[in-house]
Amino acid sequence: MLLLDSLYINNSGGKVLLDYLVQRLEKKKVNCFYLFDKRCENDYNFIPDNRKIFLKASLLARNNFYIKNKSKFSKIFCLSNLPPLVKFKVPVYTYFHQPLFLAIPDSVSTITRIKLRAKSFVLNILKSNTNYWLVQSTLIKEGLAQKYKIDRNLIEVLPFFPPLDGDKINIPRRKDGFVYISNQGPHKNHQNLIEAFCNFYDKTKMGILHLTISAQSSPLIDIIEKKIKLEYPIVNHGFVLRRELYELYQSNEYLIYPSLAESFGLGLVEAIENGCKVIGADLPYTFAVCKPSLLFDPLNVNSIIKALIDSQGNNIKETKQLVFNQIDDLIQILKENNEDTK
Repeated sequence: MLLLDSLYINNSGGKVLLDYLVQRLEKKKVNCFYLFDKRCENDYNFIPDNRKIFLKASLLARNNFYIKNKSKFSKIFCLSNLPPLVKFKVPVYTYFHQPLFLAIPDSVSTITRIKLRAKSFVLNILKSNTNYWLVQSTLIKEGLAQKYKIDRNLIEVLPFFPPLDGDKINIPRRKDGFVYISNQGPHKNHQNLIEAFCNFYDKTKMGILHLTISAQSSPLIDIIEKKIKLEYPIVNHGFVLRRELYELYQSNEYLIYPSLAESFGLGLVEAIENGCKVIGADLPYTFAVCKPSLLFDPLNVNSIIKALIDSQGNNIKETKQLVFNQIDDLIQILKENNEDTK
């Protein structure tokens, strides 16, 4: 039996990937047991109780689970960056997708920086407990190999992401419509984007900015609400369902992506596959996924303003997608009856 360990995954892009993977594993009838974060306890009702468990996301709870079930599994897949806390004789795969373990942006708070360094330290201790690493891009592969001194032959680039389908809509795309699909986080850089957009609007009296911040109360929400009261055309949709997300992409010309660090940038791929042009941060993660239509320095508000103004010109080049969904390759690796191909 395969173990899918997704402890610590409960929201944002990681949860989207988890839901998609679980659905595909079940559709393929893979013999799988699931270790889920307790915060997801109301999800996955379609999985029998004897093939799932929900635990508090802690190292202690995770370790106790592994010790208790050490001989139960024939293959282990850790989706939450960290290998098991104990060594197994069976093949162990770890999916690494946390760029903040590799490099911490200056904008991150001291407390968050300490937490990230502690988690990175733990990963370095546990790295020998996995046989293979799977990552979403060549950028993350290189960073993982260099930071943790891991053999590149043990790291495979295997991106996967759910298609974003919906009914065709007849709403024309707003050429001055900008979408940033991301929850808040210290590296997501919303404040620079909001400041730049408001300056752009002051100069041009054009544009609408769509955001998806789901927090009920936070300094960022306060900033957004103040801007809206000042009649800036900013719409915060909060948490959006997949169908709503499809409609957001379909009805706006641009995805603008100012994040300072990404392992993949799911929104980049989703937007491209739904016809948006990308205005991307001039950072390596952008180029690992696509050739964007326009670029900007995410730490420079004036650079973002210039990109927004340039987007309203003529003959803006299309964005070129560079990575594609490899979910079938991933499932082939994870299948219990599959020979270890490494």
